[in-house]
Amino acid sequence: MERILQLIAALGGAYLLGSIPTAYLLVKGMKRVDVRTLGSGNVGATNALRVAGRWAGLAVLLSDLAKGLLSVLVIAPLVLRPATSTQQLACGIMAVIGHVFPVFLKFHGGKGVATTIGVLLGTMPFTAGVFLLVWLIAFLGCRYVSVGSMAAAIALPITQLLHRQASSDVLLGAILAIVILVRHRANVVRLVQGQEHRFRLRGVDDTEPTAYNSGSCTNLPKDN
Repeated sequence: MERILQLIAALGGAYLLGSIPTAYLLVKGMKRVDVRTLGSGNVGATNALRVAGRWAGLAVLLSDLAKGLLSVLVIAPLVLRPATSTQQLACGIMAVIGHVFPVFLKFHGGKGVATTIGVLLGTMPFTAGVFLLVWLIAFLGCRYVSVGSMAAAIALPITQLLHRQASSDVLLGAILAIVILVRHRANVVRLVQGQEHRFRLRGVDDTEPTAYNSGSCTNLPKDN
């Protein structure tokens, strides 16, 4: 019974950590704007970059990644003493779910990719490397961040299977992939309709001539 309570506490703690709305807080603090009202409206690193600049985007990326790392390398072992790899991964999933459905923002958060990378770096470094490589190849091939994210998500459980990881870990990896894919459903619709925005190095969409400073990012399609 005590072990079950510890697991519940660890999962709950990971969810609350993931729920911290880093993009909202950092963009609000750096630019005095609500990231949810600009750009795509997504509470994540790409939209933070789009509406508040590269430093805000980098800060959000690193903080979201840290949520995944801390959930598996600090919360899980600290509460469970010790934590199995499956329990660590389960805590990581809860951090991703917290990021995607944060209690502090009425359950409307980001897409979970950066937090997933943090989880993978802390639990499966080889799989994390494949995830990042697939993301990079797919992104460079089309310059759609969403395509890179979805391709990496699909590759996650496949990589685990090929690497002969435990079936329980593969199942949890598949859950992570599904969460990411579901959160990108609006992007899929825009891709099919030819309305998805490409990414340029300075963080501006090809079809949008200017960025945050001129206020043009307010008319981008919003994520659901």
